[in-house]
Amino acid sequence: MTSGTDPDGALGAAADPARPSLLYMAKQLELVVRARLEEILRDEGITTLQYTALTVLDRHDGLSPAQLARDSFVTPQSTADLVAKLERRSLVRRDRNPANRRELVVSLTASGRRLLLRYAAEVAALEERMTSALGSGEVELFRSYLDACRVALTQPVKWAGTTRGPESPDDSAAEH
Repeated sequence: MTSGTDPDGALGAAADPARPSLLYMAKQLELVVRARLEEILRDEGITTLQYTALTVLDRHDGLSPAQLARDSFVTPQSTADLVAKLERRSLVRRDRNPANRRELVVSLTASGRRLLLRYAAEVAALEERMTSALGSGEVELFRSYLDACRVALTQPVKWAGTTRGPESPDDSAAEH
């Protein structure tokens, strides 16, 4: 519904307070997915963040801790603790990078791969349940829309004379 002051509906949720913003809806989806993953993984004793790190390593094994942090959506400080806990359970290992002996890389172990296999069907069922109201073509379209949104938000943005983005945290904190 549009108002006289917003005939094109360009203001979205701001023009219609009964309609939640897309950011709010995305956060709600994340929270529900996280809660369901926690239910699935509870008996294994790993967190959703640990599970995410394992799935990242399953797709891209041998990452630096910094890259694992970025791909797992955690801070580098959190990654050190996360990797240590996974290493104690023999789900990952740290090795010297053959290309740069000063750098460590994190790799998935056979135990880590077995854990992912144990939960693959339940996690796939969760994803299927999440998209059950969509047709098969819509699921792929939804996937492409989510990826387009992610890509758009990873690009640096120019704000009031400064550039902020994923590699450039909020500069305003340093100004105060």
